[in-house]
Amino acid sequence: MSNTAKSSTSEMVFDFIVGSGHADKINRDISACLYAGVMTDTGSFRFPGASADVHRMVAVLKDTGINHTQIHENLFDNFLENRLRFTGYVLQNRMEIFYEYNAALIAIPWKDLVRYEIKTGDTEGLVNYPLSIQGIRMAALIIDRDEEVKCSFRSKGDFDVNVFARTYFEGGGHVNAAGGRSTDTLDQTVQRFIQALKENSSQLQ
Repeated sequence: MSNTAKSSTSEMVFDFIVGSGHADKINRDISACLYAGVMTDTGSFRFPGASADVHRMVAVLKDTGINHTQIHENLFDNFLENRLRFTGYVLQNRMEIFYEYNAALIAIPWKDLVRYEIKTGDTEGLVNYPLSIQGIRMAALIIDRDEEVKCSFRSKGDFDVNVFARTYFEGGGHVNAAGGRSTDTLDQTVQRFIQALKENSSQLQ
């Protein structure tokens, strides 16, 4: 099942449970998992996908007694030192700004992941950093995972990264948050991304 109008898989799971008549089965543990999923997929509820239905869902989850502060801390304030140093390193050395396209890119080679002992999940949220730069409407994170290159895309406003990811990187997602993949090398994928920026330059202005 796929519904890009929904904020997250968690929202769809919640709707399925309620729609199948089992809302009474949503206990505190289930609520904590659903809350973690919807909170991360909506960028802590700042993305447009955080609809009124999402907030009504969160109210139901809160009524089960979850501690939303603790969940947020466990997800975002619970990393090892190497992850913070890695973040600083890639922002300093791997981030490129394309002001002519109002876009930014962080491209991370495999050797950086090895050097800082980065595991899957440690790069979560990195793609959002460039969006804090004034004027930047779209950001990409391209990572060489050794077996394949993984891509994450984020945007502000009406630039549709779901369409962008589907068109260029075998992916998809939501209007402002999407992902993709590439079987090319990191350098080739970066060049393909830059070419895609050129082809979408008018939409990024």
